Amino acid sequence: MYRPGLSDLEAVIAISRRASFRAAALDLGMSATALSSAIGKLEADLGVRLFNRTTRSVSLSDAGRQFVETVAPALDSINGAMDAVRSRQDVPSGTLRINAFAEAAREILSPLVLEYLRRYPKVHIDLVTEGRLVDIVADGFDIGVRVADLVPSDMIAISLGRPRRFAVVGSPDYFTRHPKPIAPPDLLAHQCIRVRLPNGALFKWQFEKTGQPVQVDVAGPITLDEANLARTAVLEGFGLGFFMEQTIQDDVATGSLIRVLDDWTPAYPGLCIYYPGRRNASAALRAFVNLARESRFAHKPESG
Repeated sequence: MYRPGLSDLEAVIAISRRASFRAAALDLGMSATALSSAIGKLEADLGVRLFNRTTRSVSLSDAGRQFVETVAPALDSINGAMDAVRSRQDVPSGTLRINAFAEAAREILSPLVLEYLRRYPKVHIDLVTEGRLVDIVADGFDIGVRVADLVPSDMIAISLGRPRRFAVVGSPDYFTRHPKPIAPPDLLAHQCIRVRLPNGALFKWQFEKTGQPVQVDVAGPITLDEANLARTAVLEGFGLGFFMEQTIQDDVATGSLIRVLDDWTPAYPGLCIYYPGRRNASAALRAFVNLARESRFAHKPESG
């Protein structure tokens, strides 16, 4: 006789959250075929269809919505009980799920994530990079990594230091054909590489000098949705680009790119790791937080 397990219930929650079997399967670390089969068995056992499926979308049926509303709080209680037990561990173990945007992940990988794995080899880290700002609790993450002003107010945050700056750059070839801009409004006469944000909006270039903020809605020959693609277009001389300075500092050092408007791009607060204020944090989470505090990047007190 078929008996649904916790993994089956977690699968239902994951699909309802992501509205996609493929995305939920990735979150759960299994194939979409295996996930579909598990849900099929569960639906057969219950005698109802939990999801309405089309070739383009997945949504909860009425029965599925009622099922999730009942099961989700129960799973939270079970996971809370498991966290309470894990918090009593002496040696960190298990899986730690981290959500970050790609540039932040690159910045913390060596000094924080890999150092953590060296110290605690019994922990497996699942690091997911995406541009959108997610609810780390609802999406099943233990830790988020974002710039300070994007950290939700109900989270505990630890600064990782390293103030961040934007940089406007162009190739030497581009500047043989165009004068260098002196102030942000000059950009309106230039070709600029536009970047589309994860929410679909076009990113507007932000500047500040002597406390005076300036926002420029630039124009140019191409719009991209990924910083590395934009960097390639700038290196090829198609226009000016607006990047985090860490991503193009080597190009500037070698002369492949020339930086302009440097006095209009002041530093602002850098990255934070953040996590919910759980009373029974796992030993793995506590160890990661402690390492972040002692990291050479951390220099500001914890807030929350």
